[in-house]
Amino acid sequence: MESLLDLLHHTVASPWVFLVIFAVTAVDAFFPAVPSETVVITAGVFAASGEPVLVAVIAAATLGALVGDHVSYAIGRGGGAHRLARLPAGSRRRASSDWARRAVARRGGSILTTSRFVPGGRTAVTLTMGAVRYPLSRFLLFDALAALTWGTYCGLLGYFGGLTFERDPLRGLLVGLGLSLAVTGLLELTRWLRRRAHRRTPT
Repeated sequence: MESLLDLLHHTVASPWVFLVIFAVTAVDAFFPAVPSETVVITAGVFAASGEPVLVAVIAAATLGALVGDHVSYAIGRGGGAHRLARLPAGSRRRASSDWARRAVARRGGSILTTSRFVPGGRTAVTLTMGAVRYPLSRFLLFDALAALTWGTYCGLLGYFGGLTFERDPLRGLLVGLGLSLAVTGLLELTRWLRRRAHRRTPT
């Protein structure tokens, strides 16, 4: 087990780790099968021992998330906008599209910021914002805030887990990942309960 930890420590101590963090967080934005949170939290755990530098981990994660979200936005804007325009007037899908457009116009910033912490949610939201042609300048502003908040959260979550179990880095790594999964599960449960309550609300 110690040899595995040594291998991980040497890997995250390499300058290439920042490129890996950037690439994984970017791809995760439009292909959510890639575990970006795990990568950032793991780097944060080892940052507690001095390498890699925590600020650089957060910066790489933030930039990667920002770039990836804009790729997802561009995909939605390029393909989704044309499909939405061709939806028949009065159809259910057209009504859903119009509702999404209005919701994004009213609460786009808060929706984008919140969705960054929901697995898969950020991809759906960024694609939709591109498809309904949400203003790019506002998207950049709110997405930068969302990406920085998310990168800081993941980095610090791992970092404080590493500090708490500095003499037992494996346990620190497991605790950091466990907290991440717990928070993610809580957000998913909250979203499911709200959706269920909304369905039961009489119209």
